[in-house]
Amino acid sequence: MKKNVILMMVVLMMAIVNASAQSQSTLVTGKPEVKAKVNGPVAKWDQTENNMGEIPRGIPKAVQFTLSNEGNEPLIISSAQASCGCTNLNYSKEPLLPGKSTAISVTYNAAVKGNFFKTITVRTNASDQPTVLQIKGNVVEKQEEKK
Repeated sequence: MKKNVILMMVVLMMAIVNASAQSQSTLVTGKPEVKAKVNGPVAKWDQTENNMGEIPRGIPKAVQFTLSNEGNEPLIISSAQASCGCTNLNYSKEPLLPGKSTAISVTYNAAVKGNFFKTITVRTNASDQPTVLQIKGNVVEKQEEKK
């Protein structure tokens, strides 16, 4: 009798351990989790921040952020706005087809000496929330050429 009770306790413990090891979706639905196919555009950025390092004063510097469409419908950049006039943007206004990529070029004018931190707010039809890109660096005095 004691053996049966101990055996049943061991089996019960094993069942509990096994059940807790299952994924949450398997416990709820009884089926393994399967990724759903996404309808619509999906925006994927190669990076959202870029450290430009030291920039000589008065010499503008450009960097690029790459945006890819991993969805199954065209991705549209509805707006892109820099946090100040010292930063210029260049990007395609054409719809980005599924599986394709485009670049947003960001140029900082480097007119003022010192550290800087600027943001670029990009809105697309992939999400109600904008993506905020960041650039930072340090503008230093130009080195005089030695004669």
